[in-house]
Amino acid sequence: MSDLKLKDLRYLVAVADQRHFGRAAAKCFVSQPTLSAQLHKLEQYLGVQLIERRPRRVMLTPAGEEIVQRARSMLESAEAIVGVAQTRRDPLAGQLRLALLPTIGPYLLPLVALKIRKALPRLELMLYEYQTGPMLERIQAGELDVGILALPVQAETLVARELYEEPFMVALPAAHRLASQAQVRTEQLNGETVLLLEDGHCLRDQALAVCGRSGMQERQDFRATSIETLRQMVAAGVGLTLLPALASRGAYGAARGIEVRPFARPAPSRKIGAVWRKSSARAAAIGAVCDQIAGHCGLE
Repeated sequence: MSDLKLKDLRYLVAVADQRHFGRAAAKCFVSQPTLSAQLHKLEQYLGVQLIERRPRRVMLTPAGEEIVQRARSMLESAEAIVGVAQTRRDPLAGQLRLALLPTIGPYLLPLVALKIRKALPRLELMLYEYQTGPMLERIQAGELDVGILALPVQAETLVARELYEEPFMVALPAAHRLASQAQVRTEQLNGETVLLLEDGHCLRDQALAVCGRSGMQERQDFRATSIETLRQMVAAGVGLTLLPALASRGAYGAARGIEVRPFARPAPSRKIGAVWRKSSARAAAIGAVCDQIAGHCGLE
């Protein structure tokens, strides 16, 4: 079995994930001809076809699908071996691959990045940004060590830790009838037009839940790709939106043409937490990073 290389299995898994040789090669930082040639050698070595090569379409054979499942487990185990060695040498050193939601990262990182660097100087954070679904897939596949996202998350192979609870704020056009109030009650938003993010963002689902309780109606001909797009549309007077509290502080809260108001109690909120594999060898480093975030944001 000495000819079965982890590198080749990594290429196969990349093709399974991307369903495209070019994108798989880019993900693995090799040329497409190199990736294709190595996968052909892997098929020759195993004596079975793994991939159906069709024009503009790549599919796995039944044997390929089964081998990919086992390959993922082998790659995760290999990562764990490296992680165990790293942890034994220094549990709070080395690289830690951390992913954040697009609705969390730009607003949380400026608050905690320097604090984490000072508290954990030997730890190198490799930062990524993914929506919930892709983030969880990459954590389970061993491509990420930990993710910061909205809870709850249902996955038997993962462990979650709540870090802080973040209330929602109402972002109103400056001339809106409610802009003069210090707080907004949810029932006051009945009949209002609300602007939301596109499908795939968990913030959209959370905002829809608030809309259902308050009687707000989503604007159907517009869905934003980011919080900053929502902010600009509110400033233009198109409607109102809900912002996580961290996205409404500092310069964000003083955006021109917008008034941001808190909800009257009980204010709607979302729980933000960290998620990682139960089998992770980087638990000590993950816990130390979580301590810094939770300590700064108020849970601990």
